Amino acid sequence: MRIIDRTRIATTSASFAALLAGGLGMAHAQDFDLDALIEAARAEPQLTVFDSTGKIKTMAEAFSAKYGIDAVGTKMKAPAQIEMFDREARAGNVQADVAIISDASAVIAQLIPTGAVTSWSPPDLADKIDPDYQNPLVVVASANLWTYNTELYDSCPVSNIWQLTESEWKGKVAMQDPLRNPGLTNWFNQLEMHHDDKIGAAYEAQYGKPLDSDAGSATKAWLKALGQNAPLLGSSDSAAAESVGAPGQSEGFMGLMASAKYRDNADSDYKLGLCDGIKPFVGFTSVNVGVIATGSDSPNAAKLFLHYAMTPEGIAPQNNDGKMSSNSDVGLPADEASGVGNVLDQVQNYRISTAADDWETRQDWQDFWLLNYSR
Repeated sequence: MRIIDRTRIATTSASFAALLAGGLGMAHAQDFDLDALIEAARAEPQLTVFDSTGKIKTMAEAFSAKYGIDAVGTKMKAPAQIEMFDREARAGNVQADVAIISDASAVIAQLIPTGAVTSWSPPDLADKIDPDYQNPLVVVASANLWTYNTELYDSCPVSNIWQLTESEWKGKVAMQDPLRNPGLTNWFNQLEMHHDDKIGAAYEAQYGKPLDSDAGSATKAWLKALGQNAPLLGSSDSAAAESVGAPGQSEGFMGLMASAKYRDNADSDYKLGLCDGIKPFVGFTSVNVGVIATGSDSPNAAKLFLHYAMTPEGIAPQNNDGKMSSNSDVGLPADEASGVGNVLDQVQNYRISTAADDWETRQDWQDFWLLNYSR
């Protein structure tokens, strides 16, 4: 396992910060004319839009209907999107136009520095979007939540994440495989960088004594113990949702999954419940960034789509799944299935300012997990 060189990472992070501060594709609000952008977009070829959720098809269809612009939405996982944009840029054969990518660290480390993609944020919405979320543009934050089965338990059976490392939950924690899901290694790194003290405090709260570990950090100590407790790993949140929430079970599982899975309560009669109050966090967010392919032959339509995605109307299909717009005027629907809107103060929020660190340490975290995971 490689040793994490925080000095090297700090230098890399500083270079990315300087790059992003340059304001790629930015414009001032007073110079922005939405009507002119719509007119220019209508004169361009078909727009191709990518996202890791199938809801992008619905969004593209609604966009086409609203503006009279031919747009096609395609579901594609983040690693495939990254590879496609990089390959097309290198070949000088750009076919894709715009994407909402769930792996912000890879975008910042791989695509923006090479010029494969351009960041653009709607100037007329600048006062509604946190400055840290404008370059690159964060379209939504997606919550991943600790979840239990409401048919088996009246309330969450776990109040502290350290309980998940105990024998009672051996083989009964369902989640995606960190070797396949970069969002999890991003989470590991964000935990250690920004909240390691909270992991240590949670240990002391659970066991009545300070953590004594040679793992290197409280985060590593917890992940090591979790990995050695044989969590049930899958390739998707759907597998975790089924393990935790399928009706008629006799023994309970805990799970970590996207808020969007809670719609299975209505669609499949699942019994998924959010673990309100679990320490130190009920879950974490990742962010999905919107970028435009450099060399797109529909650059204005691409900008218009990102503008549309930042409105209540545009993002509604994802908003209904618990994904939270970075536009402060866009709240979650009252009937959103997971209830994450009621516990936002208990969610670990992603800090995009250190996304480059997440990328630089990804292999280290994968190695650490592989070394400590047991079935």
